[in-house]
Amino acid sequence: MSDLELNQQLQAALESFKDPETGRSLAKTGQVTDWSLADGHAKCTLRLTSMIAPIASEVASQLQAHLHSRVGGLKSIEIRLDRFERAPQSLGQIGLKAKAVIAVAAGKGGVGKSTLAASIALTLEKLGSKVGLMDADVYGPSIPHLLGLEGRPEIVDSKIQPIRSGTMPVMSMGFLVERDQAVVWRGPMLHGSITQFLRDTAWGDLDYLIIDMPPGTGDVALTLSQLLPVTGAVIVCTPQEVALLDAGKAITMFEKTKIPILGIVENMSGFTDPETGKTFDIFGRGGARSKAEQIAAPFLGEVPIQMALRSESDRGELASVLKDPRIAKPFEDVSRALVRAITARVEANPMAAVSLPVL
Repeated sequence: MSDLELNQQLQAALESFKDPETGRSLAKTGQVTDWSLADGHAKCTLRLTSMIAPIASEVASQLQAHLHSRVGGLKSIEIRLDRFERAPQSLGQIGLKAKAVIAVAAGKGGVGKSTLAASIALTLEKLGSKVGLMDADVYGPSIPHLLGLEGRPEIVDSKIQPIRSGTMPVMSMGFLVERDQAVVWRGPMLHGSITQFLRDTAWGDLDYLIIDMPPGTGDVALTLSQLLPVTGAVIVCTPQEVALLDAGKAITMFEKTKIPILGIVENMSGFTDPETGKTFDIFGRGGARSKAEQIAAPFLGEVPIQMALRSESDRGELASVLKDPRIAKPFEDVSRALVRAITARVEANPMAAVSLPVL
C-alpha cells in the first residue's frame, strides 16, 4: 500500500473516533495534525484540551489501537500529545464559564464528603485541568479549614475575588462568617447565597467546578438545577449498610432534580496497618460498588482510611499531604474515573457537552 493510500485510510478511520470532550469526530474537529508517513510508519499529533488532560495518555492509546484496527497497511504509528485551549460557554443566565459542574454529595454527614470534594478538585488541577472549588455547605463550611485558607474575599469590578489554594479559586461561606458563628437561614437566603457564589464570583474559565454539597437531601440541589446545567453528581458513602441507605436517598434527590449520577465513591474503604501490612475492613467493603451496580451507575473507586490524610487535613494541609504519591493514588484513580464517566456521557449524547469545537 502506498503512503498516499495509507493516508487516505487513516483520515477515513478518524471519522469514527470521537473527541472525548465534544463527542464530535476527530476528522471534523481537526485535532489530529502534523502527519508524516514513510513506508507504512506514521506519526501525528493529537491535540486535547486541559479538560481531558487527566486521561490524555489513555485517549492517545485508544486512538493508536483504533487506527491499527482499521488500517491494514499500517506498520506503526507514533502519537504525540499537544495541548490547545477551547473556551467554555457561559452556563445558564449566571455567566459562569465551566465545561463541567460536578456536585459532590452524601446522604448523611461524617462520610468524608468535603475531604473527597477538595481532594478531587486538587487532584484534577494537579493532573492538568483548570478547576474551581465551591463550598455550598453554608451551614457547616469545612473547605477553608481543610485547605488552610483564611481571609475575606475582596470585591473588584463588582466581582467577588475568590480565595486561592495555590492557583485554584475557592469560594465558601466560611470566608464570610466567623469560624464559630452559626448560619441560621431559611430557604430563600440559602438560594440567594448559592446564586451569588455562582454568578458573582470571578471564577475565570474553568474546566471543572467542583461543588461540595451540604449533607442530606436539602434544597441546594434544587437551586443548582434551576440555575445552571449541572453535569452530574458524585455520591460519597462508606461501606456499611446504614450509609448506603442514606446514599440511596441522595441518589433519589438528584433523580428528582434531573441531575445525572456520574458515579459512586466508597470512602473509608479499609485500613492497612503500616506496621504489619494487614488490611482491616473496619466499615466493611464493597457496599458502594454493589449500590452502583444496582442503579447502573459507574463505580468510581475506593478510598482507604489513611491516618496521614486525616491528621494533615485537620491541620489544614490537605493540599500538601496529597503530594505524597501513596496518599494521592486513590484520588487520582477516582478523578480519572470521573473524567471517563463524563466523557462516556458526552459520547452517548454529544449535546451534553458544554463547549463547542472551535479551534
